[in-house]
Amino acid sequence: MTSRCSICSDTTDCMRCPEDQWSDETRIHCIPKVIEFLSYEESLGMALSSVSTVFSLLTVFVLCIFIRYRDTPLVKANNRSLSYLLLVALLLCFLCSFLFIGHPVLITCLIRQAIFGIIFSLCVSCIFAKTITVVIAFSATKPNSPLRKWVGSSIPNYMILGGSSIQTVICALWVIIYPSSPELNTKASKGKITVECKEASPAFLYVMLGFLGFLALLTLTVAFLARKLPDGFNETKLIAFSMLVFTSVWITFIPAYVSTVGKYTVAVEIFAIVSSSFGLLVCIFAPKCHIIILRPHQNTRDFLTGKTGKT
Repeated sequence: MTSRCSICSDTTDCMRCPEDQWSDETRIHCIPKVIEFLSYEESLGMALSSVSTVFSLLTVFVLCIFIRYRDTPLVKANNRSLSYLLLVALLLCFLCSFLFIGHPVLITCLIRQAIFGIIFSLCVSCIFAKTITVVIAFSATKPNSPLRKWVGSSIPNYMILGGSSIQTVICALWVIIYPSSPELNTKASKGKITVECKEASPAFLYVMLGFLGFLALLTLTVAFLARKLPDGFNETKLIAFSMLVFTSVWITFIPAYVSTVGKYTVAVEIFAIVSSSFGLLVCIFAPKCHIIILRPHQNTRDFLTGKTGKT
């Protein structure tokens, strides 16, 4: 035998090492394989956790700005309660990435994909609700518009509850029927044992991502159709671009996810979570914070309704 997974004596008799061991350079002794997982101590894990922490603090900062200027026309016009809920959901999106870093244990393997799916569905449902709110508000200004009776209704709340509930059911079935558990993978890396969460049914992951993609595409379509509504600060333009960024990240995630192994599979998913969340945060809230902080003279009712020119 010439494999490094075996040891040989001077008489050329060879014996295979156990799966959790590897022969040394002399091929006389079996030594334990290196245990590998995405840890906080290595550079990749440290970089991903640091980025998640910074973006989490940035989200808290934006939330503080919106609370501080909650009575200004811009914050009021963009539905304060939905904005607060969306920012909290984005904060949870960044924080859920920490469930994927560190030594996999039973509890994190069970809940991390489910929490990721539910939180992101809540996030996209909030954006969809904001889009519908804008469409109803502007369409109701037209004479004899059938949408006038829906102004101030609880439709956005029902949309958030509906989108989150369906994803919760999908994730709950996944956890109950096909629970994930830690597994020692001796084939992912040569000479190493990769500790990873074994997904008993990868199909449920794609069902979860499929429903999330459906919500995102639905939001993108409605926001794109409403982008030309007359307004000095039409939020649907920001939403359409943010959904375009969001869907692009997750479309590229799937081939990258299936083509990687070991800890790099986890790193790819964390990168997709962080980058898509950051894309939503920047695309939706950066222009608003720019006006609130740097151009307060535009934070007026006349500017928002398009009665004054932009400067």
